[in-house]
Amino acid sequence: MVQPVFRLSNTSLVEQIKSDDQLVLQRLYALNFNVMERYILQNSGSEEDAKDVYQDAFIAVWRNVQLDRFAPNSEGEFSAYLFRVAKNKWIDELRKRKGRNMVSVEDGLDESVEPMEEPDEIDAYIDIVKKKYRLLGARCRELLSRFYFRRQSLGEIAAVFDWTAASAKNNKYRCLKQLRDLVLKKGTK
Repeated sequence: MVQPVFRLSNTSLVEQIKSDDQLVLQRLYALNFNVMERYILQNSGSEEDAKDVYQDAFIAVWRNVQLDRFAPNSEGEFSAYLFRVAKNKWIDELRKRKGRNMVSVEDGLDESVEPMEEPDEIDAYIDIVKKKYRLLGARCRELLSRFYFRRQSLGEIAAVFDWTAASAKNNKYRCLKQLRDLVLKKGTK
């Protein structure tokens, strides 16, 4: 069992996460990584898979705290929620991989980009995502903003853009794919 590195009051933990307290974020990141890595390695994953899934999950949990979607009452609650999010992301990844040919991680690596291993690099990654987000078209920025930050449903977004719900879902997917492609694109600044 992972022992907490530090103790904070309930309000203090949420406030420190919301204020992007680097020491708290780094400790939470480091405290929980080994458990998730072990889970992924025991379930058909690699160390790189573990790093990718954990990073995505940590950012998702951090974002949920920022948007008041999740307010952990303790470090343990934060860890349990983070593990649940990461586990679900790994299960989704395994489902995606099922039935399609696998490509070696090394085959797809961009030599100029090193994998993010340190908690300090999370901020750099977030900055890249923000920068690439600005390169999206106005409609994509508006759609993603309404969905992720204003927490509007796809039905509400469809009404704003005069789309069907299915069109809103497809457009959201396309916009996320554009953003992902921009972030992962080789040689972009």
